[in-house]
Amino acid sequence: MAKVVCVLYDDPIGGYPKTYARDDVPQPKVYPDGQTLPTPKAIDFKPGALLGSVSGELGLRKYLEANGHQLVVTSSKDGADSVLDRELPDAEIVISQPFWPAYMTAERIAKAKKLKMIVTAGIGSDHTDLEAAIKNNVTVAEVTYCNSNAVAEHVMMSILALVRNFVPSHDIIVNGGWNIADAVSRSYDLEAMQVGTVAAGRIGLRVLRLLKPFDVGLHYMDRHRLPEAVEKELNLTYHSNLESLAKVCDVVTLNCPLHPETEHMINEDTLKFFKRGTYIVNTARGKLVDRDALVRAVESGHIAGYAGDVWFPQPAPKDHPWRTMPHHAMTPHISGTSLSAQTRYAAGVREILECYFEGRPIRNEYLVVQGGKLAGVGAHSYSEGNATGGSEEAAKFKVG
Repeated sequence: MAKVVCVLYDDPIGGYPKTYARDDVPQPKVYPDGQTLPTPKAIDFKPGALLGSVSGELGLRKYLEANGHQLVVTSSKDGADSVLDRELPDAEIVISQPFWPAYMTAERIAKAKKLKMIVTAGIGSDHTDLEAAIKNNVTVAEVTYCNSNAVAEHVMMSILALVRNFVPSHDIIVNGGWNIADAVSRSYDLEAMQVGTVAAGRIGLRVLRLLKPFDVGLHYMDRHRLPEAVEKELNLTYHSNLESLAKVCDVVTLNCPLHPETEHMINEDTLKFFKRGTYIVNTARGKLVDRDALVRAVESGHIAGYAGDVWFPQPAPKDHPWRTMPHHAMTPHISGTSLSAQTRYAAGVREILECYFEGRPIRNEYLVVQGGKLAGVGAHSYSEGNATGGSEEAAKFKVG
């Protein structure tokens, strides 16, 4: 018998849903790079159900208990008295999400003497101390690509919400008003603007493809330059550094990993590179941005607006200044946990567990750490010695 501890976000305030807005959830046949969707032997949930909250249990209980395993599901993850910490000593597998991460620090991994695997239900395992996982021979896996396109769609929504001044316009209606001038005094067309992405991996490249029909100028920076054919297809302008990109763009979206080189890459000094009136969108990680420097830039008008759904720490405290700064379109960390994406990442977790318990290889593209070393997507995205993470203070890396 294995104990599986699953850390998920809380149920809706009004209770777990009894009905949903839609009866079906259309899904792609394959991901853009040809990777197939998760292929578990079976699932015990209805696609489109709320699987990412505590009562949803990622649809795992029936499968695990039928095979003699114990499943503990909780949202309690912070502090020494958390359910997670109480259950860790004899846990064999820990599962959590980037949206409500169980920070698997070196201390927690050392405490979990029976721990064999840490699974991210989604993409991005920077809440796990990968060096500690390597040293303790703990497998780390995630459901690569399961919600990359969902995040890219959120980026598009955020860009349009900022540029078209949607949130204040909606608030006017909610508050009983109808002053068109107030609504449009900060509204522009996205068409003909220059839009750039910091990083052009799965999410960044998808954003560029979604932007192309808007007839905007497209720019990107990345340590790995895209193939010439892709640059020509999308008419992309490549930049080797942030200063070059920021000086020409009206909108900048951050889609890069969080690591020592990118932590607080948007700060008091680099904000000076940006044109007055630039919009910034961040769905990658909150610590890419210096919190207070951004607030000052938005309040001064140098940055016209900021949107995204990643914060530091998460969940964000009630007094976090991004909640109350002007001209923002922030959400809680929801971009990758739509009901459509939950269907994929829950199925992916089931696939990973089936492989683990049956002694079959886990897909290479799902692996981050295995056999005491970086593996799969982890070997591509990290290097030995910098695979840190595992706490709010030391979270460094995002894969995907």
